[in-house]
Amino acid sequence: MRTVIFDLDGTLADTSADLIAAANSCFRDLGYGVVLDPVADARTAFRGGKAMLRLGFSRVLAGYNDADVDAQYQPFIDAYAESIDVHTRLYDGAAEAIDGLRTAGYAVGICTNKPESLADRLLVSLGVRDMFGSMIGAKTVGVSKPDPKPYIAAVEEAGGTLSQSYLVGDTETDRATARAAGVSCALVTFGPDGEGVKSLEPEALLHSYAFLSQVTAELIG
Repeated sequence: MRTVIFDLDGTLADTSADLIAAANSCFRDLGYGVVLDPVADARTAFRGGKAMLRLGFSRVLAGYNDADVDAQYQPFIDAYAESIDVHTRLYDGAAEAIDGLRTAGYAVGICTNKPESLADRLLVSLGVRDMFGSMIGAKTVGVSKPDPKPYIAAVEEAGGTLSQSYLVGDTETDRATARAAGVSCALVTFGPDGEGVKSLEPEALLHSYAFLSQVTAELIG
C-alpha cells in the first residue's frame, strides 16, 4: 500500500509556543525568569527539548554542561504534558488534506522524535489521532530519527510498503531520515526555516497542505 508518513512538530502542527513555555517554566523555577522567546526561538523548539534547554542555559549560565540540561529534561517533559495544547494548532488544511489521502486509498502514519505518549495525547486533543494508522515516537523502537528504523516501523505499522512511501517533514533530521531509509522526502516551507529548507535538497517542497495530493502523486503515484 502507498503510504505517507508525517513528522509532527513543525510539520503537522505548530507546537512551538507550548514547547517554549514548558522550557521557560524550567528556567523560572531555577530563578532565571523567561529566557526563551516563543517567536524568535521557534526554530530551536522544533529541534527538541534538550535543544531548547541548551539554548536557554547558554544565555544565563556560563559554563553549563550536559548535566545541567539532563537535570531539567524531565521537569520540561512534565511541564509540557500539563499544558500540551494551550497554543498548539494544526497547520491550515492539514486535517482535510490527510483525510483526502485516506479517502484516495493511501495509508498515513506518524514518525516523530516527540515521546510517543505525548504525541498520542496531543493528536487526541487536536481530534485527529484516529486518522493515523501508526504512531512511532522517540525511542518507540529503541532509537530515534535520523536512524531509519522508526520510519520503517511507522510504514509497517500503518500497513504500507517501504518502497511506496515517503516522509513529510520540516528539518534536516527528516531529510536525513528519509535518505537513510532510501525514500523520498517532502519538506514544508511554512515552518520556521521557511524556504531555507531548499538547501537540504528534498525531492519535493510542500508550500501548503493544499498541494499535498499533488506532491504525493508526484513522489509515489
